Amino acid sequence: MRRVAYQHYIPPVNFGYVENDLYRCGQPNELNFPFMEKLGLRCIVWLAPEEPNQNVMDFVDDQDIQLHHLGVHEGGNASDPITEDMILEAFGLILDTRNHPMAIMCNIGRHRTGTMVGCLRKLQRWNLASIFDEYRRFAGPKVRILNEQFIELFDTDLVRIPVDPPAWL
Repeated sequence: MRRVAYQHYIPPVNFGYVENDLYRCGQPNELNFPFMEKLGLRCIVWLAPEEPNQNVMDFVDDQDIQLHHLGVHEGGNASDPITEDMILEAFGLILDTRNHPMAIMCNIGRHRTGTMVGCLRKLQRWNLASIFDEYRRFAGPKVRILNEQFIELFDTDLVRIPVDPPAWL
């Protein structure tokens, strides 16, 4: 009997399909890289204040993926909420189809990523109950009411829609 070697594809923590060529997750580790490689990513929007770990940086370099680190701001730390400026800058990247396939990430893929995806859902005109349901599924028991409030109050009129937006917008 001949043995066949199987490649295991393990998604990162809080991985999810958002839309065609748009994914969300927490920081991947070495076990997740074969899975991530299959996505054929061109771009990662990194929303955490700290840099991704060195293994992720090496993976990004090896795969020729553009990494946009938007989570940095003066005196910030990991527990600070995401800002409107970060959301708007991220939208500039997310709505540009030249960056797709793309992943939105933070350390765990829970709060900052969830807030970003929630604002996208609002731009897509989802109702708030559905937006919060999705946010809570990824946040688990660590829901932050301030993030839900941010999504609810986010002004989608501030988002610049490109001439050629993604089909899902």
